[in-house]
Amino acid sequence: MADLSREDIVKIARLARISLSDDEIDRYAAELVEIIRYVEQLQSIDVSGLKPTNQVTGLVNVMRQDVVQGYSYEPRDLLGNVPNVEDDHIKVRRMVG
Repeated sequence: MADLSREDIVKIARLARISLSDDEIDRYAAELVEIIRYVEQLQSIDVSGLKPTNQVTGLVNVMRQDVVQGYSYEPRDLLGNVPNVEDDHIKVRRMVG
């Protein structure tokens, strides 16, 4: 079992750039030790006969086919909605200095 000292908590807080009060250091030390104990308990479980589970719903592929469809509007018609057009392109101010 891994126990964390106050110095460990202070070092973790410093690495995370979190400032902790003395009370918070004591509280987080206790909480992190409990988390580590729980993870150690999980690691001790024998799962050698189990298959990995990466999908539990049974769905295989719910995506539609990628089918090319025609435009509902012609691109040239849409250019009527922009303030400046030149040679069927939207004209904007120069953006690179």
